[in-house]
Amino acid sequence: MDVRRTTVRDMRRSNRSVILTGIFRDGPLSRQELSTRTSLSAASVSNLVSEMIAEGVVEEAGSVESEGGRPRVLLRVSPTFRYVVGAEVGETRVRVELFDLAMRVLARADHPIHSPTPAMVVKHVLAGLGAVLAEAGVRPESVLGLGVAVAGIVEGDAVVHAQTLGWDAVPLGKMLAEGTDIPIQVDNGANTLGQAEMWFGAGRGATDAVVALVGSGVGAALVADGSSYRGTRSSAGEWGHMTIAYGGRRCRCGAEGCLEAYVGAEGVLDRYRELDGPGLVGDEETAFVAMLDAVGTSEAAATVVNDTIGYLAAGFANLVNLVNPERIVLGGWAGLLLGERYLPQLREEVGRHALQQPYSQVSIVLCELGRDAVALGAATLPVLQLLRDGGVAPPHH
Repeated sequence: MDVRRTTVRDMRRSNRSVILTGIFRDGPLSRQELSTRTSLSAASVSNLVSEMIAEGVVEEAGSVESEGGRPRVLLRVSPTFRYVVGAEVGETRVRVELFDLAMRVLARADHPIHSPTPAMVVKHVLAGLGAVLAEAGVRPESVLGLGVAVAGIVEGDAVVHAQTLGWDAVPLGKMLAEGTDIPIQVDNGANTLGQAEMWFGAGRGATDAVVALVGSGVGAALVADGSSYRGTRSSAGEWGHMTIAYGGRRCRCGAEGCLEAYVGAEGVLDRYRELDGPGLVGDEETAFVAMLDAVGTSEAAATVVNDTIGYLAAGFANLVNLVNPERIVLGGWAGLLLGERYLPQLREEVGRHALQQPYSQVSIVLCELGRDAVALGAATLPVLQLLRDGGVAPPHH
């Protein structure tokens, strides 16, 4: 093998990757802006862009006036070059969404579930995949990949360890691949939410951030120096299982005193019921909203919500002291419901628990992409692969 030729080819791919990532994340951009941002010569940028336009991955998108010269042509990733699918495996539903490369939702399928078993999840994800492709009239070979977001730790070849669901070393990637030729990637839901918020939402521009997901369970994505921090075997960010109370409440994972047992929606509602709060009906989300609405009239609701903000603040203060982020983004459906009503109180409480210096350097904000950002984040997994590969679409097996 000719080492020099390989190096030139790698270099070319790496340069294409840098240009394409710039266009996707910050576009539309002109060739001149790309040259400035990437430190590549104008000739290199021009050559590689022409190549990508010929392949259909990049297209011209209008022009802007420039100082005293010809108008500059703007470039963007062609939205219909390929499509991506994101699936969110929650504890109460499986949601599958189809996107173009402008990350617009073209079709969506929802399946409510109870106590998700691996086989049931695989069935619903594949059914949802078929449904969204049919609805939008997209052929499977035009799909770059299917990204799947799950609760739990995802190792190596999409093997999932989800203690709270009773999943132990489930080969989810392999199980899904048996039902489709579309390339599959699996990641933790907090990580996919984190990626979506860092690319398109409240995390933009931050290089050190934590994106916290508070739903039935609790997780976090850690971003250090602009990259996702995963730890030795990608289980970093299991913030929900940080011990917050020695000898405290039993968590669904089996340990005692985890943050999740106090701020995850399931734990919060359990604490409310123990205080004999007024009866709650409906699913977890409906019950959670009813409890928040009862704060003015029910002492039990007021106590539980106030304590929950306190526990969440203590969890955030631990992050502030431990990882010194410039930004903490609160997301997840329960996190948003709490944050929309209690963000100022939460910020104040974090200040009471954290060291002053790192606390003065952090901003605590709400997730901007709403409650469906997990599926969007899952769909960015195949996009990231395309950007890394410099716009070369993977073959379907």
